[in-house]
Parts: sequence; structure tokens; C-alpha cells
Amino acid sequence: MPAKTPNILLIQADQMAAPALPFHDHPVVKAPHMSALAAGGVVFDSAYCNSPLCAPSRFSMLSGLMPSEIEAYDNAAEFPATIPTFAHHLRKLGYRTVLSGKMHFVGPDQLHGFERRVTTDIYPADFGWTADWEQPATRLDFYHTMLSVAEAGPCERSLQLDFDEEVAHQGIRAIYDLAREGGEPGARPFFLQVSFTHPHDPYTIAREYWDRYEDAEIDLPRVPAMAREAMDPHSRRVFDACGMADYDLNESRVRAARRAYYGAISYIDDQVGRLIAALKSAGLEEDTIVILTGDHGDMLGERGLWYKMSFYEWSARVPLIVYAPERFSARRVERNVSLVDLYPTLAELGGGGCGLELPGPLPGRSLVPLMKGREEGWSDTVHGEYLGEAAAGPLVMIRRGAHKYILGEDSPAQLFDLAADPDEVNDLAMDPAHIDLAAGFAAEAAARWDFSALKRRIVLNQRRRRFVFAAQKQGELAPWDFQPFFDASRLYARNRADILGDLERDARLPYAAAPPADGTGV
Repeated sequence: MPAKTPNILLIQADQMAAPALPFHDHPVVKAPHMSALAAGGVVFDSAYCNSPLCAPSRFSMLSGLMPSEIEAYDNAAEFPATIPTFAHHLRKLGYRTVLSGKMHFVGPDQLHGFERRVTTDIYPADFGWTADWEQPATRLDFYHTMLSVAEAGPCERSLQLDFDEEVAHQGIRAIYDLAREGGEPGARPFFLQVSFTHPHDPYTIAREYWDRYEDAEIDLPRVPAMAREAMDPHSRRVFDACGMADYDLNESRVRAARRAYYGAISYIDDQVGRLIAALKSAGLEEDTIVILTGDHGDMLGERGLWYKMSFYEWSARVPLIVYAPERFSARRVERNVSLVDLYPTLAELGGGGCGLELPGPLPGRSLVPLMKGREEGWSDTVHGEYLGEAAAGPLVMIRRGAHKYILGEDSPAQLFDLAADPDEVNDLAMDPAHIDLAAGFAAEAAARWDFSALKRRIVLNQRRRRFVFAAQKQGELAPWDFQPFFDASRLYARNRADILGDLERDARLPYAAAPPADGTGV
């Protein structure tokens, strides 16, 4: 393993389901750049988010803590500034920490350990999207609607494209800026996170990417749509909250939504290719560990469900690749892992195995042993919590070995054997042959989660946030949304150096030494 402290590039996509990716055997989606990372990297075949919702998943990933531990309940939950993140940790280790793109930070702290942030966020930083468990049957105006499916198709521009074009541009520019800084004496290694909003709905994508697919090749959901009455109680609430019965979701519309989603994955793949190309051209490829992941998946019509908000595989399983061929041989890891494992992993990678102590006990574990092929002692257990919109109480998951156990406060337990039943159509919770296994999971869940107490805390937290948001709308508003600052007095050519040529030479990559001034001109 190289002795030099590595740079780290973390690329994150929003709502990118692992089962929809070619390196997880999807037969249609085209993603050659991500597939190349998978071919040369460590691929985690059973990686999960810890909450299938944007903000809670990201806050949990950053902090290495479960959502309930940090009150990361829904997409309007404040991420407390007192919670250390892996950005704080790497910064204390001497890293330059930079963020380009979406993190969905809610609250006045919009950095959370990042030294520099080069874009704003796509979503609001206030409490306006607070869920309301006291009105579980009320459809709030910020919930998903099925217009995303009904109107699926190509576009010229979209809000999502506007955002991700900026994210990619600023991420690439940050790579070159960091490469320039890396040539200075005492330069620090960098941690750069580039976080895109695609392939998140709405299901529309630029014509170039729509045209990479044909309608005839788009596969339909493996598990057909179920009647609402046949769904589990939580799925019924998601179905109702998103108005999934509002439009005729015929085969043509479903196929169009999936085609746009696949096109959006191809779009993200091209941005991954651009970032990797920038690393290469800046001379940083060998010294940089590249990590690719998502925050959660998308049901994409499986079982008749769309978006996320559940613990079925298409919603909860995420891609996770670590690409560093100079440090880790290519391999596939079948063990169960989750996004809370990233904090201890990054701490070990950034500290060379002897970095700062973690700021407190974390539920996750460093993935470095698995990346080296050492699986001894791995517990193979992943926990998940869904505490957000379209729920009426906590929904939890335990994944261990081949089995997944799902339990809600008012939803009967579900138990699946994913080795025998990867589509999760055979619920074993009441199967006589699995009674003892289901009982063991039930006892474990009861010991870990007090549903009644957790629900009381969440409802009180929701009330407080709704009150604060209503008050902040009165009078003068001081927004929390991040405002990127660019000091134009330090950009390009300015009178802050003795010689203009020095500025231009310092900005050139690779650096070109000045020829000797011996009067010969050569």
C-alpha cells in the first residue's frame, strides 16, 4: 500500500437504486464509467442506506449514527452542528474538505465540517417540509405526486439538470484547484464530495440520454403492481400519500418513467467519467481513492410503488464501490454493510490506520478489512429506521445474512430470505418453518427500539419545527440556504503578484518551469 496519505473523492447520486445498475446485473442500463470503477474496485453487493429518505440518510452517513440518535427524522429535520461528521474528522486529520452539490442540510449550519462549499443546495434548508404524524391521512403539498410518472419523458432543460450541470462543473474545477494547491509546500491532502441530484424524480432527462434507450428494450417491474388492499399498512400509506391512484399508470407510462430514470443514470455515469478524467489529467489518479455511492434507491414501479420510503430492496439497497487499485485489489464483497460504515472507513483511510480516535461509539464499522478480503468477525448485520413522511409511526429493518426483517409500529412483521427470494414476494414471518427465526428478530427489535417512546419524541419534534417555521414566515426572513461566496478579486489575473506570468504559470497544469533567461531565447 502506498505510504502517501491519499486524497479521497466521494461521488454520491440521489435515489440511485443498486438493482438498476449494470454492475449489479441489470440487463438494460448503460453506465460504462461506473462499471469500469466496479471492474477495478471493491464492490459491495449488499450495501444499504440506514433510512430510505434523502436528508436522514445523508445525516446518518455523515455522522456514522442512526437517524433516531441524532433526531434525523425526515427531510426537514435539523442536522445539529454539535454532531461530528466524517468531514470534521478528516479536517482534523489535516484534510482540505470541499463539497460540491446536494447534502440537504437543514438548519443554520450549512457546512458540517466542510471547509469550502462551492454550490448551494437544491432543496430548502428550513423546516417547511416537516412531516406530520398527527395527520397521517393528510396529503401534504411537498409530498411526491404521480405527475412524475404521468408526465415522464425527454426534456431540453430541467431544474435537476440546471443543478447537476453546476455540481459537475464546480466539482471538476475543484479538482484542478486542489491539484494546484497540492504542488505548494506543506499542501494538505483533500477530501472532495461531489453529490448529484439525478436520477431522483421527476422522471425526465435530456433528449441525448433519453435516446440512448428504446421503448422496446425497457424492462417492466419484476413484481407486478399489487392491489392497494393487498399491500402492507406502511406501503398503503405511501401509496395514498403520493396519490398513486390519481393517474392511470399504464404500461406506456411506466415504461417511459423507467426509460427516463435509466437515462438519468447514464447522465450521472457521464459525470462520473468527467470527474475521473479530471483526476487523470490533473495527475491525481494514483493518489486518490474514489468512492461511489447513493443515498437510497427508487421502487420504480416494483409492487406498484414508486420513489423510496420503504425497506424493500429497490428502495433501501444502494451502490457502494471503493476504487483504489494501488491500495485494494478488485473484489466483490457479499457481506451486509451500510452507509454508517463510511465514517469509520474514511477515518481509517485518512489516518493511515492510526488516526484520531472516533468522537464516540459508532454503530458502523470500518470497511477496510473487507476491502482487504478479511471477513473474520464481521457481524453481517445492518439496521435501518424510517421515521419520515407517509409513516404514522416508526418502521425498522434488520438485515442479517440472507434474511431481512421489517417491522412497523402498526405494520405486521415481514421476513424475507433474499437468497431464495430476491424479489421479496414470499413473506416468511408467519411460516411455521421460520417461527423461531421471526421470534428472534422480534425480540431483537423490541430490545433495540421502544416504538411508543420514539414516536412521542418524533411527534413533539415535528410540532416544534412546524411552530418555528410558521413564526419565521412572519416579518423579515433570514434564510438558512447556503450562499456560495466567490471573491472575484482573487480570480484569474489580478494585481496581487509581481509578474502576470507568475499567475498564469501557477495556474497551469502540469506546472511548467520557466526556461533560463540566458539571452538565447531557448
